[in-house]
Amino acid sequence: MNDASLHGMDGLAAPQRHWAVLALALGLIMAVMDSAIANIALPTIARDLHVTDAASIWVVNGYQLAVTMSLLPLAALGEIVGYRRVHIFGLVLFAAASLLCALSGNLTMLTVSRVIQGFGAAGMMSVNLALIRFVFPRHMLGRGVGLNAMVGSAATAVGPTVASAILSVAHWPWLFAVNVPVGLLALALSLWALPHTSRARARFDSVSAVLTAATFGLLISGIDGLAHGQSAAVVATELTGMLVFGTLLIRRQRILPAPMLPVDLLKVPLFALSAAGAFCCFMAQGLAYVAMPFLLQNTFGLSQVRTGLLLTPWPLTVALIAPLSGRLSDRYPPAVLGGIGLIGMAAGLLLMATLPSHPSDLAIVWRTAVCGLGFGFFNSPNNRAMIDAAPAHRSGGASGMVATSRLLGQTIGAALVALCFEMLPTYGAPAALLIGAGSAGVAALVSLFRTTVPKSA
Repeated sequence: MNDASLHGMDGLAAPQRHWAVLALALGLIMAVMDSAIANIALPTIARDLHVTDAASIWVVNGYQLAVTMSLLPLAALGEIVGYRRVHIFGLVLFAAASLLCALSGNLTMLTVSRVIQGFGAAGMMSVNLALIRFVFPRHMLGRGVGLNAMVGSAATAVGPTVASAILSVAHWPWLFAVNVPVGLLALALSLWALPHTSRARARFDSVSAVLTAATFGLLISGIDGLAHGQSAAVVATELTGMLVFGTLLIRRQRILPAPMLPVDLLKVPLFALSAAGAFCCFMAQGLAYVAMPFLLQNTFGLSQVRTGLLLTPWPLTVALIAPLSGRLSDRYPPAVLGGIGLIGMAAGLLLMATLPSHPSDLAIVWRTAVCGLGFGFFNSPNNRAMIDAAPAHRSGGASGMVATSRLLGQTIGAALVALCFEMLPTYGAPAALLIGAGSAGVAALVSLFRTTVPKSA
């Protein structure tokens, strides 16, 4: 068994590196797919479990909340006990919870199982990039990050198709049951191939973990409530609680040598700007992913199947371009690559928002492809910049922040779409896409500004 840190090795040698990449890829595919495939089955689940459509939403919300609340604590735990252990823990928890989901006979059991599954997914996603850093030699880091992004994008692209295919021949519990054999294979590969890494000589700060979970949990809950018409008093209480817990969290992090909320890394200009760019970019993506189906179906009158096919070029283009942009980031500044990509993404969203009243399929396809091309040129180089800007012993904090920036951006973007529909019922989708174009434009400026700052503090 190789130890990439203790033996001073720069990554793993082939073929162990290849098996390690496969282990990480399988975990990422399951975590990404399961965040989306449950949406496809919600109507069927609601009908079979005899609950309302609104109640069934907790099958999705429970998973999302668990992931959001635990990403940073589990990333911090990885620095203390080893990234390999946290990944394996997450994998085992995810597979076991998937079996519980498949066996669930009521909404309460299914929701609790999905929450446990969310914690397992967070265990894998929180240390995913940290492990990539120790699996690949430094001169191949961009290639590794790009490959990782390609896997995530491909899983996003085929997730709904896989879910539909399973539901066409089997009942909804099989959406979760298929994770068990895949999880066992990923576990065997992880135990054999993933590297051990050095561990921080520190104790896990449970107070910070509670404050982090409360802060991000209340933030997501408040945003979701605001977007879906929850009472003003409840939303105000949630957001006020978020501010109180967030203030206490930041104060505590300032006195810690390895803070759970990586305020030390955010003092590094390159890291802070990369995180801000990621947040704005994923907010634009969240706006687009939610708004575009409404634009195509409600405004242009297209069917669900046709809409899905016309939007597929975005994740498909990302999957194709991510390895190339990752390799380019090993040779060229990620700030420049990301800036160029985000300008393209902003242009694509602007063009989507201004489609003619009767667009052809080709007009829609090439616009979504431009969006995907721009996003792909930003995401891999930006992830590489974030993980490379952090010291090796803070790879967990950097990896957790990458995942948190993505999740928060997507969540706020989706909430903004709901607000657009509430304020502009007729023009909600185009308005959301225009806001997305503006957000991508801001991200482009932030990305290009990185060329003026030093790499480290």
